[in-house]
Amino acid sequence: MKALRTIILAAGKGARMKSELPKVLHTVCGKTLLQYIIDIAKSIGSGKIFIVLGYKRDVVQMTLPKDATAVLQKRLLGTADAVRCTQKFFRGFRGDVLILCADTPLLRKTTVKSLIRKHKKTKAACTVLTMVVHNPDGYGRIIRDESGRVVAIREDKDAVGLERNIAEVNTGAYCFRSQDLFSFLKGISLNAEKKEFYLTDIIALLKEKDLRVETIETEDSKEALGINTREDLAVAGAVLRQRVLKELMDQGVSIVDPQTTYIDASAKIGKDTMIRPFTVIENNVTIGRECMIGPFARLRAGTRIGDAVEVGNFTEISRTRIGHRTLMKHFSFLGDALVGKKVNIGAGTVTANFDGKDKNTTRIDDNAFIGSDSVLIAPVRIGRGAIVGAGSVVTRNKHIPEGKVAMGVPAKVIVGGRKR
Repeated sequence: MKALRTIILAAGKGARMKSELPKVLHTVCGKTLLQYIIDIAKSIGSGKIFIVLGYKRDVVQMTLPKDATAVLQKRLLGTADAVRCTQKFFRGFRGDVLILCADTPLLRKTTVKSLIRKHKKTKAACTVLTMVVHNPDGYGRIIRDESGRVVAIREDKDAVGLERNIAEVNTGAYCFRSQDLFSFLKGISLNAEKKEFYLTDIIALLKEKDLRVETIETEDSKEALGINTREDLAVAGAVLRQRVLKELMDQGVSIVDPQTTYIDASAKIGKDTMIRPFTVIENNVTIGRECMIGPFARLRAGTRIGDAVEVGNFTEISRTRIGHRTLMKHFSFLGDALVGKKVNIGAGTVTANFDGKDKNTTRIDDNAFIGSDSVLIAPVRIGRGAIVGAGSVVTRNKHIPEGKVAMGVPAKVIVGGRKR
């Protein structure tokens, strides 16, 4: 949408996280809090994305996609000041501005689309995403007049009397007409107590000029949960994990026990694959169709698994490609390996991929058989159809030729019943 631009507020430190890492870079289900919001902005077709940075801006900026523009808030003077820092990028722009907070990873793309749709339909100066909660403490209250029109957003610390009982609260997501947003920002005064400029104050200014302010409510109050503590991070992780698992099951993946299965948001799994309990599948993992994974398996980032592969109990795979119909059923580790089709990885097999300085590659070609308790000290290559005897140690830079048998410590190729 060329007529839509997005501002993501990501300048805060997040002091209650008790961390040196900027809050927006904490991860949940394999992605940073900030990345979830960037993904939403991209998915709705935002023409340009501006990310306001402050605390440890250099650290955060290194994680940004190339098509996002970083904007520095030199002093953390509140949300209105953060938006004001982007003003130079909107000169001459006559479209709409979507404003999102970088610490709301549970926000759904469909909800943001609904917010934009209502904003355009009603031709409002501002449309606010609200939610209804049982305990509004900590949230800005939505103040309405007798006719139900929004007249203000009252920050939690400023709410008094019956205002404190209002259950409809602000989520921090808005859609503005660009001209109205930057025109009325100038009228926001410094909050005397907090020494900040609150973006929420713009609502009352718009109503004073009788400009239209609309709202749309989230279907689920959890959706706009702001992450402020480690506990919040854990709560968000549990919700996102169940969303990921439901989506996979809807796509034809069997998950035996969702309560004990951990799959990151970017993982891709084919139809008719079964994931057994106590399995961890990390980000950027791809699994083919009709596989059996787990129980007690860990598939780390960068792993690619073909179709009809079995990865059994107490196994770990990292940055490895595995071809179709390969078996790896028990107590094994594959790291930085290229494994072909119809390979047998015996129980207790380990690829020793790290030499203290570098990660090295193990290559196991199609139809090879690796006996139990084998150690492959990378870099090594096991040829097509070759056999490594149980308990063998294949030393670095060794190549077991196609169809040959190797065994021993160190492993040697058997020729005519003798080793060499």
